[in-house]
Amino acid sequence: MRLCLLVFMPIAAAVGAYPLARKNARAGNAFVLGVTVLELALMLCVLVRPAGALALPGMYGMGLSFTCGSLRSVLAACACVMWLCTALVSPEYFRDAERTQRYYMFYLWTLGALMGVFLAGDLLTLFVFFEIMSFTSYVWVAQNETPEALRASETYLFIAVIGGLTMLMGLFMLYHGCGSLTLEGIAAGAGSLSMGRRFAVGVCLLVGFGAKAGMFPLHIWLPKAHPVAPAPASALLSGILTKSGVFGIIAVSCWLFEGVSGWGRLLLVPAVITMTLGALLAVFSTDLKRTLACSSMSQIGFILTGVSMLNLLGAHGSLAACGTVLHIINHSLIKLTLFIAAGVVYLNVHSLDLNGIRGFGRGKPLLMLAFLSGACSIAGIPGFGGYISKTLLHESIVEYIHALSLAGAAVWPYKLAEWLFLISGGLTFAYMARLFYIIFLAPKADGQHEKQGPYMGRPTAAVLALCALAMPALGLSAPGTMDKIAAYACEFMRVHAPEHAVQYFSLTNLKGAAISISIGIVVLALAGFVLLTRYENGQESYKNVWPARLDLEDSVYRPALRGLSYIGAIAARAVETFGAVIIYGAVDLIFLGAKKSVTPGRDGEFTAYDEQKPRSSIERSFSGDLLSAVIGIAIILAFVLAAL
Repeated sequence: MRLCLLVFMPIAAAVGAYPLARKNARAGNAFVLGVTVLELALMLCVLVRPAGALALPGMYGMGLSFTCGSLRSVLAACACVMWLCTALVSPEYFRDAERTQRYYMFYLWTLGALMGVFLAGDLLTLFVFFEIMSFTSYVWVAQNETPEALRASETYLFIAVIGGLTMLMGLFMLYHGCGSLTLEGIAAGAGSLSMGRRFAVGVCLLVGFGAKAGMFPLHIWLPKAHPVAPAPASALLSGILTKSGVFGIIAVSCWLFEGVSGWGRLLLVPAVITMTLGALLAVFSTDLKRTLACSSMSQIGFILTGVSMLNLLGAHGSLAACGTVLHIINHSLIKLTLFIAAGVVYLNVHSLDLNGIRGFGRGKPLLMLAFLSGACSIAGIPGFGGYISKTLLHESIVEYIHALSLAGAAVWPYKLAEWLFLISGGLTFAYMARLFYIIFLAPKADGQHEKQGPYMGRPTAAVLALCALAMPALGLSAPGTMDKIAAYACEFMRVHAPEHAVQYFSLTNLKGAAISISIGIVVLALAGFVLLTRYENGQESYKNVWPARLDLEDSVYRPALRGLSYIGAIAARAVETFGAVIIYGAVDLIFLGAKKSVTPGRDGEFTAYDEQKPRSSIERSFSGDLLSAVIGIAIILAFVLAAL
């Protein structure tokens, strides 16, 4: 019953949230906040006293099923916390906004859909709620209805639909081969699949889940959706919705490809590219929320690198498993903090451009400390939560390199991956330090908009303060907090928790952080203060030097889509023409090629030709052309069947 409420209660509540918020904004805010509080309370009850599995037979043919425990419960609890925090800050953010009631309705629908994903008992249930979540969260991106928002939402929906259809194809093949879509059934039946069929299924599922996670080359929606979406929605999109894709990739890697090192190598390539490219894009960005969005792409790459190491190390992948889980949690908390802070900046300055927000944070200690805490954590500064998870991920790479060395195998590809890991960490330090300098230390921009009254409300300040304190608290108490969370989640990832405590602050582990920080300082000095900054008349400004032609969407995907549409139109026209030739040819044959209609004769003549314009016996229209195409296809199929 509790699992059913966790999934369907927000979905049902969304129907009442719309009219209530439309009639009374304050009542709508209170209702939505109450739903998120109740959802978190239910989730805590499930954590304390785990609920049994829930089956809903007959739905979607095979039925839906839900279960909890391990990684599922960790991610579901993380989602509930994030929804509660964004519900607290949303009234202030949307105080003067329009269409708030629509946002709240889809806000609750997305919560229910995401809980359905995380608590799914099989991949069919996961797929159903994954697709629901894609369509409900699409409205978040389009919420402001500006041209930029509508174009970004179009991209988001396109990637989601393509990913969903590809995933469905993989599920068809998987069910045909294994006879089950439960994780236990997949693990039991995976051996009956040929390796080629298994990889075909895996790639289809990787495309579907990777599209939502923001994995290269399906990342194009992420840097464009976040700048145009409301800040609370951006925090959820970046902090937890991308993790639904990561969750799916973990399930595929651990249950379908257990012990298959080739899958780990395949996954490592897009993971490392995503990690490095996202950090590079963030360094060159001149928009606050775009920088944070590119940063999310990079951190997803870090997480997927951990998943690939988990697969490569197999039963010895406990460090990779723990690092993956903890970086998921850390990244969610970090992006919640940073995007709420970005929302505070936008509400006051009405801009996200770095030139417009320069110096806004001067004299605002709470905002500065919250932003600094998030920046230090994501950059892997020792003492913060992000350092703990990045240390575990780095150690897993080192562990695999050591194992290969003992076996006499080539290690240079993994040495390269390790260095890209450290370089990406350095780039993270560079772009976060640059953002901190621009917002809180640089001279205030001329003519900057000043909001009347307090620059943020008490609920927003409380959320930022709690998040700011949580990150160093987790980092400094890792053995008693983060290690226990990771150990609880390891069961889903099919490994045991580490037998020995990790010495996070040993010289060896601090060395990796020191290398990344040193790289970051060099990049900040050369790129942040030289290449990307212009100094004129004692004033500094920030320029965008990233070539527009490197935009994959505009330079590759949209032209390719237009080309495919053109080819499809030609094929459809050929089929339609074939059918039309048959039909209109038959008409001409019946009338022996007559160009004029035959009418009854006059004045005793037998017949006479009417000199008026002849009328076609079949009117040309879309429905007629469609009929012609269908007849043409039927005839072609008849010939094919006859040939067989």
